[in-house]
Amino acid sequence: MMDFFNKFLSRDPETEEVTFDQKDQLERQVAVLFNVLSTVVGAEQVILRAGKLGCLELIRSERLEDRILALQKLVFQDPTHDRIPEPADIPALLADIEEELADMMARKTVEDKIEKKVVERMEERHQEYVSEIRQQILKEEEKTAENPQTIKKLEKLEALEKKSLTRSLPELLRPQSLEEIIGQERAVDALKSKLASVYPQHLLLYGPPGVGKTTAARLVLQAARELKHTPFAEDAPFVEVDGTTLRWDPRDITNPLIGSVHDPIYQGARRDLAETGIPEPKPGLVTDAHGGILFIDEIGEMDPMLQNKLLKVMEDKRVSFDSTYYDTSDPSVPNYIRRLFEHGAPADFILIGATTRAPYEINPAFRSRCAEIFFESLTPSHIQDIIKSAMEKLHAQAEAKVAEIISEYTIEGRKAINLLADAYSGALYRANGDDDNITITEDDIYRVIQASRLSAYVTQKGSDKPEIGRVFGLGVAGYLGSVIEIEAVVFPAKEAGKGHIRFNETAGSMAKDSVFNASSVVRQMTGKDLADYDVHINIIGGGQIDGPSAGVAILAAILSALTKRPVRQDMAVTGEISIQGRVKAVGGVVEKAYGAKQAGITSMILPKENEKDIPAAHLGLNLHPVATAEEAIRLLIGDITD
Repeated sequence: MMDFFNKFLSRDPETEEVTFDQKDQLERQVAVLFNVLSTVVGAEQVILRAGKLGCLELIRSERLEDRILALQKLVFQDPTHDRIPEPADIPALLADIEEELADMMARKTVEDKIEKKVVERMEERHQEYVSEIRQQILKEEEKTAENPQTIKKLEKLEALEKKSLTRSLPELLRPQSLEEIIGQERAVDALKSKLASVYPQHLLLYGPPGVGKTTAARLVLQAARELKHTPFAEDAPFVEVDGTTLRWDPRDITNPLIGSVHDPIYQGARRDLAETGIPEPKPGLVTDAHGGILFIDEIGEMDPMLQNKLLKVMEDKRVSFDSTYYDTSDPSVPNYIRRLFEHGAPADFILIGATTRAPYEINPAFRSRCAEIFFESLTPSHIQDIIKSAMEKLHAQAEAKVAEIISEYTIEGRKAINLLADAYSGALYRANGDDDNITITEDDIYRVIQASRLSAYVTQKGSDKPEIGRVFGLGVAGYLGSVIEIEAVVFPAKEAGKGHIRFNETAGSMAKDSVFNASSVVRQMTGKDLADYDVHINIIGGGQIDGPSAGVAILAAILSALTKRPVRQDMAVTGEISIQGRVKAVGGVVEKAYGAKQAGITSMILPKENEKDIPAAHLGLNLHPVATAEEAIRLLIGDITD
């Protein structure tokens, strides 16, 4: 490389070596300075600088002034130097160049000295301390890591830390004890018995949103910490995560739930470990929850493969890590990393998964490992109790029907609190911020409802006035029960035996089968053939219904229209009907009871086979288990044989 460089010092490199001592003093001085520059930065770096600064031709020039200009550009690395020096300026310019080269040599000497220290210490100490030594020497040479920009950003961050808003109303009104969770007494008791135990169980919590599943789990853990016979310590963690937000990489580069390994070649690895080629295990949330609760909301939305990985951790109570970069014989591996690779990370926790999905939609492997608890829908009276409790916390007054109005527009406790909070804000604004004298009016509530485009949740209401051809059936969607209004009209056919039966096509084929089953039972009970009549049955709302469970209701509507006997409107009915007149079991009777209660129904007819599925006098309803269609019709209509 020096031979290649020397070609640029004169026109003829061969004669240059022979005649070099015949040059005048300045020529020798410039040549020496070029050699010094080559020694300090390297001949290759000089050529690269010359090409970058556009001074290769100047180096080849015959004129001494051109070569001095080239030397000036190379030493100061300033492309703006383009004026050929005057003879009188050359001595001073060469002096400046010599001084800059002296500084460069001094810096290089210091750098070489530092590197020599590093090598000496590496020889004296074990290889695992190499990274620490480099950092130590760099710190000895550095003055500070701060600069004006970083200092300004730190000041801005500290200023932000001093600002805070008041607590939000939903946070203020959130239940602080188990007694404040309204409408979930049975679910809370089940939670306490299964969690605050010597042998706590993994749990799955089912139920509609906004009824207190997360709050109940957190409060039950607080209670369990205080009991001596439970395995939960006073500092037992409650780690909460949403299953819909859990993301992971199939290569396990990132997995916030289970844990992952940051290999040295991937972004995110610690610099000191990456430089020495050591992978770093990163324990996940399952380890954070060790000794406590891992609460996964919407667990049914988790990735199926991630669910399987979680199941494996639940079985082993430990997370294992693996990496092709881990070398068991490498003495520079820190002890905590060696321990994680060889023994794994502890993950002994109790899983509580909450979901709004139906049980059959949840991974069967989870269901087999967990006790299942169902949180129930809230009735209007529950919503009203929640509102009254919230009003006490707000130290505010409300007009008499405020709680009742809110209960008509939502079945969620969280939504009810939000509606109240919005109305409270409106009342506070109306009172010009005077929070000592706040009264929430019905108008405040309706303003919020209208702005949110809400509609009443329950449109059908029971009454104590019987009606002909109209009956309340019961349906369920997810965890929400509701009343289904079924009506029927019957007219003699124009020609005997050629009557027609019309029914909502949108109600589904199973509901249509129930109509035909009911026709057979009508003939058994009355001796009348519906073929002699034109019958029109309508499911108000027109949506799909659970056909079999509406069988008894459809029968009652037809019989009422046929016999002109009115049906009780304070009673709802559910049950499948067989062609022999038996009332068969159906699903969702607890949810259907809530639907009846919301509609102001006082009595409920259900299949005898479902009697054990629902507590007696549930929600204050008069429950009437029946085994036959005759029993149901006698309760709804009376004795049709009279």
